Amino acid sequence: MDFQRVIARRRMVRRYSPQPVPQPTIDRLLTNAVRAPSAGFSQGWSFLVLDNRDDIDRFWSASTPPQRAAEPDSWLQGMRQAPVIIVPFSSKDAYLRRYAEADKGWDGHSEARWPVPYWHIDTGMASLIILLSAVDEQLGACFFGIPAGRVPAVCHEFGVPEEWTPIGAITVGYPAADERPGGSARTRRRKTAHEVVHRGHWSG
Repeated sequence: MDFQRVIARRRMVRRYSPQPVPQPTIDRLLTNAVRAPSAGFSQGWSFLVLDNRDDIDRFWSASTPPQRAAEPDSWLQGMRQAPVIIVPFSSKDAYLRRYAEADKGWDGHSEARWPVPYWHIDTGMASLIILLSAVDEQLGACFFGIPAGRVPAVCHEFGVPEEWTPIGAITVGYPAADERPGGSARTRRRKTAHEVVHRGHWSG
């Protein structure tokens, strides 16, 4: 698909068909993801892929607060139908170790020299590549947050080492026949480049 069309068509899809996603297609999403940039080529990301129903159900059980699970709203009902979930993880330690190497020469493994958490930023870039790749594959996808109080349960359920932090999760699949744009995009307009770009000096 033409790149400009991919950009124009990208949106969060929240209702899915049960049609499975072919394994080669899932592999392409992940192969593309690891082409994302990363500070110092640290590549401090990992991806947990859940593409069978038992594992997907385990994810929703671990990540959903009990009261919401007992009374799922339309968002949760639609998202639960996705045949694939990709959970992107970042590792702060991977960056601290990388920048303590000889070619970077930072003293020790201090986090203080980092103005922002690049481990999360770079994993977010990889996640965006997954979202764009899904559009190119005629799929839908949605990036969403795991509730803070449920992160330990998700990590425990899937045996995630302590070093790794999930920055969210991504549902992937073919959009349901009745899927329509939803969420805040229905009630809030997209800002134009003119409104958010400042050339030479901040203004407005």
